[in-house]
Amino acid sequence: MMENYGSIDIQEIPLGVPVFRRRVTDFLGKNGLQLEDLDLYLAVLDPDGVILAGAGLSGDIVKCVAVSQDRRGDGLAAPLLSRLLSIASAKGIDDLKVFTKPGNRSVFESLGFHVIASAPKAILMENGRGLESYLASLSGLRLPGTAGAAVVNADPFTLGHRYLLEKAAAQVDNLYVIPVAEDASRFPASERAEMIRSGSAGIARVVPGGAYQISAATFPSYFLKDLTDVSESQMRLDLDIFARHIAPTLGVSVRFVGSEPQDPLTARYNALMHELLPQHGIKVVEIPRLADAHGPVSASRVRKALDAGTFPGGLVPPSTWKYIVADLVSRAMTMELDAPLKPGLVDREQSGSHHDMDHGMMASSIKVIRSSFIRHFDLEPVPLGKAVEADVLAATGGVNTYRGAIFSQLIVSKAFLTLLADGAGDVRSELPAAIASIAAEVPASGSTHGGAAVRDHGVKGALAMARDGYSELFSSWLPFWRSVRGNEYSLNKTLLLIMSTLDDTCIIHRAGMERAAQVKRQASSLLAGFSEEGIRGMCADFVREGLSPGGAADMLALTLLVDSLLPEPGRTEQTTT
Repeated sequence: MMENYGSIDIQEIPLGVPVFRRRVTDFLGKNGLQLEDLDLYLAVLDPDGVILAGAGLSGDIVKCVAVSQDRRGDGLAAPLLSRLLSIASAKGIDDLKVFTKPGNRSVFESLGFHVIASAPKAILMENGRGLESYLASLSGLRLPGTAGAAVVNADPFTLGHRYLLEKAAAQVDNLYVIPVAEDASRFPASERAEMIRSGSAGIARVVPGGAYQISAATFPSYFLKDLTDVSESQMRLDLDIFARHIAPTLGVSVRFVGSEPQDPLTARYNALMHELLPQHGIKVVEIPRLADAHGPVSASRVRKALDAGTFPGGLVPPSTWKYIVADLVSRAMTMELDAPLKPGLVDREQSGSHHDMDHGMMASSIKVIRSSFIRHFDLEPVPLGKAVEADVLAATGGVNTYRGAIFSQLIVSKAFLTLLADGAGDVRSELPAAIASIAAEVPASGSTHGGAAVRDHGVKGALAMARDGYSELFSSWLPFWRSVRGNEYSLNKTLLLIMSTLDDTCIIHRAGMERAAQVKRQASSLLAGFSEEGIRGMCADFVREGLSPGGAADMLALTLLVDSLLPEPGRTEQTTT
């Protein structure tokens, strides 16, 4: 794409092409900037293709604006930025923001931008009425009496967050909680906002986050944890917006913040609050973090537990449980999907015996399952499963990627969370019976391939296994997985164990009972004398015959989920109950 402004050629640089990306990176580096994630980048090039000036767009933020030192004063910035604004407008983005040095203020003012926050080394400008509209949305929420505020990211919402809000609410008539709206966290902004609303119910009033708290608009290096002049300036911009715009709109006279004993960037942010906000008549109250024997109760500890595949029940309130379990469901299913050398099954490298699905479709299906499970969680198990399945089928255009896994993952998750909500004394021992109790209410169906196999061959199908509380999972598959977990091919070996004992209705449907029995014997033999050559041979055989042990794959993912929900004593600092 090339536009001509007099003698100036403006060209979009394809950042996805490595050679062009390096040229942009080098150009920015010479001008003291780093390349960030961008939707597009425009540049003024000389006849030899050398970048003379450049500007990028990321969402509604203008970034990476630079002009070569020897061409400053040549009038390159204005037409370049005009073209960028034109492209943004064509995309429906009419309210743009930009961070820039105070010395560049006049250039952007000539293009319709105005200052909304200032710091010694940087200013934040926008060219629309975004801040004005945001403040208007807040003004209608203002309540009489003394008011305090806390800005919360909650990735996810923990008992530490609730403790902070409880202590803060006791000191003012009204406490406003402002969720960070930027989608740069493990849990999406919509989920974090809902966690905050649920977790702070009866304590504080949650107001819209907007784009004017700690986010890529006002504090992008917050997520980089890098204590630099850039982050210092952006922290100051964030506090300037809060002090001059948000606090007056809500009538806030106290800003509450948790103490920060570990992270230097957040500690510096707290220090700047103490320095700057009192200048605007805003008192800063720093509340000591809630702690246990292992340290502060923090979202980072919860995320660390989730990464390790354990349910951190001791760190989050009940209102956060379903989000945690959904994250572990996604983890378990993704581990199964990504495992290589699975006979006939989809992985990162190939689609096995499946011609209507691939890794991308399966991965996107898992994301849909996760979000749908959270959205429909309050439904009873049967309508919950149907709602999630409908969402997945809509996303895949009708391809049945995970029908069996949806049933097993959701029925176990529902049973687990029901036990927790009921205050079960020993979730570990009571979970199988809870699963069986829920499954007993699920009607049998003969309309699926599995249902047909159960009807025609008398095998134990998915529903019967659930009504039995997945006894084989608890007695065999889970202990085996824990005995090999962390070793090479541990997922493959556990899959083989499941294949050797499971009457897989997917195999039965595709190849009949005799071949299904052979598969069980072959899996047992290969497990006993496991080799990479052997598993590769089985993969080739299954693809050639069009076989896929989908039922075994579902049970592998379920085994991984149960392993996370019921971590072994001593495996992590957390316990389930």
